[in-house]
Amino acid sequence: MHIDRLHFYLEDARKWRDWFVKVMGFTAIASGQNHLTHTEVVRSGAVTFVLSSPLSRSSPIAAYLEEHPPGIGDVSFCVEDIESVIERVVASGGKIIESIQQKKYQRGSLKWAKFISIANISHTIVERKGITPLLPEDWIAQKQPLSEKEPNFTGIDHLVLNVPAGNLEKTVNWYQNALGFVKKQDFKIATAKSKLYSIVMVHPASALQFPVNEPGSPNSQIQEFIDFNRGSGIQHLALKTPGVTKIAKQLHENGLSFLSVPITYYTQLKNKYPNLNLSDREWEDIIESKILVDCQPKEINIKDSFNLPLLLQIFTKPIFKEPTFFFELIERRDRAKGFGEGNFQALFEAIEREQIQRGNL
Repeated sequence: MHIDRLHFYLEDARKWRDWFVKVMGFTAIASGQNHLTHTEVVRSGAVTFVLSSPLSRSSPIAAYLEEHPPGIGDVSFCVEDIESVIERVVASGGKIIESIQQKKYQRGSLKWAKFISIANISHTIVERKGITPLLPEDWIAQKQPLSEKEPNFTGIDHLVLNVPAGNLEKTVNWYQNALGFVKKQDFKIATAKSKLYSIVMVHPASALQFPVNEPGSPNSQIQEFIDFNRGSGIQHLALKTPGVTKIAKQLHENGLSFLSVPITYYTQLKNKYPNLNLSDREWEDIIESKILVDCQPKEINIKDSFNLPLLLQIFTKPIFKEPTFFFELIERRDRAKGFGEGNFQALFEAIEREQIQRGNL
């Protein structure tokens, strides 16, 4: 099972199509509308986003936006056997909102269904055979891009779900039973001001990672997200990139804002790992771009830090008006697989600084 697409529910799909193209470097590949909804589709490498906005109060997008701010309203997974997945979802108590549908094409067939998880997250499940269009709606027409360009992103590394306090374990258990995820790591991250709890799941078929967070204190940034989002939701999406320093610099020039990192972070990092496999030029670029660097010392002797698997990450500020959804850019070197606890702590502290500036901590 892997991510098929992410569906953003927005107030103006055209405006956000232009933003993803001009700022993030995506390519517009499809668009269309019916009497309820206008939809645009953008892509970068293997990453596909569907962007929809309402044309009528009867649109399902309008219903979502009445309850939540803009964000990811549906996470679509591609599976090999849709019937068996839906059986597990039903057995686990998932709410089916669209039963299995099917369309046949000249060179393939497409099945899909939609349900609501225990965390109140909409999921579309897709089974593809042969050659099929991205979406089954006939009113969404494919475009021929004006020019082909090298994609900024090669795939989706992970997506992060925030849930209210007390819901972490039962949410993780539900995704294990219904969709086959397994627990991989757990974290307790804290400062003197607030804390969170997190469990990282991974899907054995695709290595897709799916962390779930809950607030560990009433003033936690996770609680702030829950308050502004008015419930559970996707907090951020990590996009794989083969060269995070280069892409981050490019996106910053395009107008994208990133979370700040204090210079002391890099001083402490160099003291802890004095022989990391990074050139002086790379260090300069990493510090200038405010990129977090972490490794996996539990697997390899710290003294041999030259060969440590490296995890390079940078996080945008929230892209919408509310302090909810943001992007992560991630580069994994030398077979780095996990989530560096040092980076998790640094991210928590960076978001906390923003939270303080908003007057919410």
